[in-house]
Amino acid sequence: MRVLMSLLRLAVGLVYMAVAVTIFMLVCVLVAPWRGLRIRACNIFGHITGRFCLWLAAAELKNPGECKARAEQFYPAIYVSNHTSALDIFVGIWLGPLGVVGVAKKEVVYYPFFGQLYAISGHLLIDRNNRANAVEALSSLSGLIAKHRLSVYMWPEGTRSKDGRLRPFKKGFAHLALATRLPIVPVVVSGAYKAWRKGSLILEPTSLGIAVLDPIPTTDWTLETLDANIADVHRRFVEALPDDQKPLPEPAPAGMQ
Repeated sequence: MRVLMSLLRLAVGLVYMAVAVTIFMLVCVLVAPWRGLRIRACNIFGHITGRFCLWLAAAELKNPGECKARAEQFYPAIYVSNHTSALDIFVGIWLGPLGVVGVAKKEVVYYPFFGQLYAISGHLLIDRNNRANAVEALSSLSGLIAKHRLSVYMWPEGTRSKDGRLRPFKKGFAHLALATRLPIVPVVVSGAYKAWRKGSLILEPTSLGIAVLDPIPTTDWTLETLDANIADVHRRFVEALPDDQKPLPEPAPAGMQ
């Protein structure tokens, strides 16, 4: 019965995505010359779809109103979040204020319905296997942010954690902070990996914790301090996450055991 209910929820989600994406793709076509409008139109899609899909997955949000208000309070910013489940995508598109541009791997265009809308939305696609291409794409994003007064939502681990524990952060978000001087706003999500584990089609009813931490100024960040700055952002996630999502201690060198 549990498997059947999960498959039923996924089927309902696909039907919803087919209808909603068709509508918003038409909107994107109508505003195709204006990238800023396309991004904001897809933000509206995200606010509706993200909340619906979280409800459909039986993911209970502990404090949705407070989280939404805090995210909007700190706009414009670079919102960074940990990534343990496909549900994190729906948290991000629901939580991000109007005017947030997403950064996703290029393979997202192959996701049914969602990927096709993302491809024409004006949001950023990067090739994670081509560092030069990814750096160039992020550099172009800084100009787009300034032109349209946008924010950014990113998952700095680069890929989903298999066990829910926080992984090391890649440097893309920090280089973007250097280029834009926008503050970093950590969005700490807990419990999502229990609701929809990587590689599984089983949805488990779960309570999700979402904490929008205070902004971290980046006006004094430099290339020389970047590693320390990234470590500081990572540390704040570690402190805010429950024990089962904190990184495991690194094993001691063989000669010191």
